[in-house]
Amino acid sequence: MRRLIAALALVVLCACARQTWMPGVLRLGERDEPDSLNLMFGHSAATDEIDALLFTHLLRFNADGEMIPDLALAVPTTRNGGISADGRTITLHLRHGVTWSDGAPLTAADWLFTYHAVLNPRNNTKSDYGWDEIASAGAPDPYTLVIHLKKPDVAVLGILGMGGQAYPPLPAHLLAKLPDINDAPFNEHPISSGPFILQAWNHGNSLIFVPNPHYWRGPPKLKELIWQVIPDSNSLLAALQTHAIDVYPTVDVNAVAALGDIAGIRVVHRTIANWRHLGINMSKPGLSDLRVRQAIALGIDWKRLNDTVYHGYNRLAVSDIFPGSWAAPKLPPYAYDPQRARSLLAAAGYTQAHPLHLGVAATISAKSNEDAELVMQAELRPLGIALSIHNYPASLLFAQDGPLYKGTYDLEWSIDTNAPDPDNAGNWNSAFIPPNGANTSWLRDPLVDRLSAAAAATFDRTTRRRLYQQEEERIRELVPAVFFYWETGYWAIGDHVHGYEPAAYLADTWNAWEWSVK
Repeated sequence: MRRLIAALALVVLCACARQTWMPGVLRLGERDEPDSLNLMFGHSAATDEIDALLFTHLLRFNADGEMIPDLALAVPTTRNGGISADGRTITLHLRHGVTWSDGAPLTAADWLFTYHAVLNPRNNTKSDYGWDEIASAGAPDPYTLVIHLKKPDVAVLGILGMGGQAYPPLPAHLLAKLPDINDAPFNEHPISSGPFILQAWNHGNSLIFVPNPHYWRGPPKLKELIWQVIPDSNSLLAALQTHAIDVYPTVDVNAVAALGDIAGIRVVHRTIANWRHLGINMSKPGLSDLRVRQAIALGIDWKRLNDTVYHGYNRLAVSDIFPGSWAAPKLPPYAYDPQRARSLLAAAGYTQAHPLHLGVAATISAKSNEDAELVMQAELRPLGIALSIHNYPASLLFAQDGPLYKGTYDLEWSIDTNAPDPDNAGNWNSAFIPPNGANTSWLRDPLVDRLSAAAAATFDRTTRRRLYQQEEERIRELVPAVFFYWETGYWAIGDHVHGYEPAAYLADTWNAWEWSVK
């Protein structure tokens, strides 16, 4: 009997020794860290994800991109009276009893402060898209917001959500007395209105979050959440294999095949609203020539690139509108035609002997980025383009003073993330060329301007679908970018992790208060 008890004890001890995860503690393996914890200034996907951990928005998106209430009690529509019949007034009723992590009440005054901060010319707001369409806003009481629009504009609904330009209510009681908030300590050490509080930011290494005891839904189920920064994809895979992390989101394509050999995890995949593209800086002399941009589109075998470097996992793209969207256009892909590309470059004055020298920039966080750049380099060189590679950390590439937003790059190989609404004026309308927005191709085209503005000025889907088809046809003609793929995301999630539901849009952290480890 004693031998049996000793044997059982040994089994228990061995099992405990093998358990490398900790109940209540979730470790996310992430390639990047945010460039700011204030969404008004942060451009990176990491900022979008962490924003949903730290802040309560008026509205939130679920895993399928549907708007759900957050601070607001209901999603405004014309049917429920939240949007007026003429589309010019939005009314939101807010929850009572919501507080900041320091105990101060969160009210309509905080959103009104944020609205004025976004439009404050002293603030280096990354984009005021949608916010600048508000004629006035007021609060008849602390829990009611009334927003009057200059004209009907779907972008305003978008800014009430989360991610991108949908900035959350910021704490007026801390920030309202500052002339600007560009360098406010809050941007790196914010108080919280969301499910978690930032405990520590170890730059280049990790961000550590603990539950917000004041969160209006109640404290999260986790006792600690660690955002572990691991820029190298091989190191991320090794961390998963040794169970040093619990979740590896959007697994690098070169690592997907290895997931089947790792015990104790489940693999989830879905098409997500991340579109990879080759962005082209049309403000650069050589790239201002349409023939050069067309040659780039035709001179690279995009299907082969997807099948080799990206193992055929992703869905080839023809536009920046999500293929599952009601507004997705019908367009053919660019044909691979190196002979035509060579002729276009020759007509523009470039040959293999006298090439156009260009640089391409990507993030250093995925080996597949450089692999793809090397393929482009090899395929463009015989046609008359000498391509050099200059890659950066994501926090630098997407920074307000980085290559994209300062316009110092030639070509950029990156992923952009869409919100559920197809409104894309912020990417292509000339009104949103930096520093006024995210039109980092420096596209200036009157037809694109007119079509994108018209599509955003009506809530009628039939009209919007027609306008987006025309807009995307024009964008395809002008080639401010080559749309490469819509990402098929793969997530490796420990079997001991519960409630983690990857999202098609914006942020997997959309329901982080429900996550648990046990």
